[in-house]
Amino acid sequence: MTQGNASSNPSSSTLLICFSHLRWDFVFQRPQHLMTRLARNMDVLFWEEPIEDAAGEAWVDLHEGAPGVTVAVPHLPWGLEPGDRADALRRLLESRTARSDASIIRWYYTPMMLSFSRHIDAKCTVYDCMDELANFRFAPPELIPLEQELFAAADLVFTGGYSLYEAKRASHASVHPFPSSVDVAHFARAREVMPDATDQAGLPRPRFGFYGVIDERMNLGLIATLADARPDWSFVMLGPVVKVDPAELPQRPNIAYLGGKSYDELPGYAAGWDVALMPFAINEATRFISPTKTPEYLAAGLPVVSTPIRDVIRHYGAMPGVFVADGAEAFVAACDQALALRRSGDAWRAEADALLAEQSWDQVAARMLRLILDIAEPRRPVLQALPTTHYDYLVVGAGFAGAVMAERLAAGSGKRVLVIDKRPHVAGNAYDHHDAAGMMIHQYGPHIFHTNSAEIVEYLSRFTEWRPYEHRVLAQVGDKQVPIPINRTTLNSLYGLSLKDDADTAAFLAARAEPVAMVRSSEDVVVSAVGRELYETFFRGYTRKQWGIDPSELDKSVTARVPTRTSTDDRYFTDTHQVMPRDGYTAMFEKMLDHPNIDLALGVDFAEAKARFVYDRIVYTGPIDEYFGFRFGKLPYRSLEFRHVIEEREWAQSVAVVNYPDEAVPHTRITEYKHLTGQTAPHTSLTYEYPSDEGDPYYPIPRAENQALYKRYEALAAVTPEVLFVGRLATYRYYNMDQVVGQALATYRRHVAEQAIGEATYAAVSAE
Repeated sequence: MTQGNASSNPSSSTLLICFSHLRWDFVFQRPQHLMTRLARNMDVLFWEEPIEDAAGEAWVDLHEGAPGVTVAVPHLPWGLEPGDRADALRRLLESRTARSDASIIRWYYTPMMLSFSRHIDAKCTVYDCMDELANFRFAPPELIPLEQELFAAADLVFTGGYSLYEAKRASHASVHPFPSSVDVAHFARAREVMPDATDQAGLPRPRFGFYGVIDERMNLGLIATLADARPDWSFVMLGPVVKVDPAELPQRPNIAYLGGKSYDELPGYAAGWDVALMPFAINEATRFISPTKTPEYLAAGLPVVSTPIRDVIRHYGAMPGVFVADGAEAFVAACDQALALRRSGDAWRAEADALLAEQSWDQVAARMLRLILDIAEPRRPVLQALPTTHYDYLVVGAGFAGAVMAERLAAGSGKRVLVIDKRPHVAGNAYDHHDAAGMMIHQYGPHIFHTNSAEIVEYLSRFTEWRPYEHRVLAQVGDKQVPIPINRTTLNSLYGLSLKDDADTAAFLAARAEPVAMVRSSEDVVVSAVGRELYETFFRGYTRKQWGIDPSELDKSVTARVPTRTSTDDRYFTDTHQVMPRDGYTAMFEKMLDHPNIDLALGVDFAEAKARFVYDRIVYTGPIDEYFGFRFGKLPYRSLEFRHVIEEREWAQSVAVVNYPDEAVPHTRITEYKHLTGQTAPHTSLTYEYPSDEGDPYYPIPRAENQALYKRYEALAAVTPEVLFVGRLATYRYYNMDQVVGQALATYRRHVAEQAIGEATYAAVSAE
């Protein structure tokens, strides 16, 4: 028994306590991998489920699990009541943490341990949710309320797969999907010539193997059927039997239950198999699982046969070497195919190996650590920006306005520039990245670049190659999808007409138009052009959802942006230049800001920057009312909520965007990104948009009273010469991307000219 300090590194200032429902020497997947890697940055106390074997007082056995990791095994007397059990564990935990003055991070794999640890003061609390534990057999009744309490207490929630992320994301404001990775080198040992494991050496080939917990998640009937269908095959089952009566296990001459094995032993067993199995039952306990076994088996060089687990299909279903089968007959046939593939050679492994090369536990741990430190150490220095550096300009915001101004000031005028953004990335709302399925998505909704300005395209072409793209949008009207903006095809489809040319279409619209004496509102614009029926079909509901108010109360500029056409031109835009950055917006911004005169500080807000950095002038791209402390009240903005989903089908829509003008449908549109990026894949990624009054400010609301309020802030800005206000939020304008770029370029030119005039005036006065 060890009674030493839980901290193995006396100089460490952070202690991560990992509360696990599994034992360190049994965990051959996620917790052990992550804790081992996180121990490089902090001390780790791995707190296991207690053992009830103590003869008298409770005590803790401490031993080293890995460098930097102390494994704590509590020992409790038999028969303690739940309250006494929690009290005993609380005292044991306090005896370990009281000896250290380190900051604490709590990391939970089970809510059940919250009962004795909820009082621990922590810089950050993580719930690493690996399964829907409440769906497991014999789940205790207190699990659900404890999980709800843990969601409330947690700063971060990680999930062990994307399906579980989809189930949990509504439960917490900061949920992040982290599908488990794989130690490729460890399992690749199975591809080498290795001595056969002693207890499986006598089993005939071919061998089909499984390792893992054998519990209610196993389809025992499927295993029996498979063994009966192929009596000349051997089926090797490794792992402890839990929550299942061993008598329930199918007993056949060709099924071998070899018990639990250590993590180090697994490659030796896998080396003696021909095919790996994942015969999971499809039930509530497996609804959200994301088996780490899939990449581990592939790393071992084994074809894999699985029942239809959602995350297996999502991430591996189209890969050679992975066979997904639903039903006993199909599963047997898939095993035949997998065995034939294994006997055909190793060429099939190339695609799997390419995928595995991109997976790393180090990468997963690093991404998790970054999120933790954003909470535990929010004022750490970020990137290359240094408080001791004197900057000519502080640029607030790394979106289009800020990035263009920073690049021009640095490259065009040789100024020293610091760019900050409260988000942890550049590109502002145009930020794009690859999601869990490998598809490039726009995190804040679709951004389609279009412009008539050759100057703007020429400027941005310094930082990106382009992909031609003409945007098309459909509107869901009843059971039909018709082009929007309204054109001849829209009308023919909607009304069963056969309008043949522009003249026919113009006459049809003119007959429905309702002249308005004075066009003041968005409603007036549409009704005067196409009549009330088309207005109500396409504009009223959509506008009410998007802006939260009736079109009759919105400035006419909103619906004036969407034309009505008499032709069959179904392009959403008709600009001369319609393109997308070939490698994405984020890559374009990174090149724009890659200049020796530019420093970046991400995850830093304006208030923090003012306290930390030294600068002469400010370029401000945030909300202008916020800059002036909301002196005259808040300017109204409309926000958006985004729901990103991955679907296991090649295409979901015939165009990139489908609008939903029906007010009864809560979302305004759905975007499918493959249309925008040109990517090909058997799956697809979509974004649903839900307008909201709460959240980040996206759209200034164009109403007369709002403009009047803005004018008061604009007057303040005019007498604040040390600040340049640029961009949609800073000038309270509903700009497109190209307009923001154009405004920033014009602001820069004007500012340089004013500086030159000022310097010339100063020189003349000095000469006198």
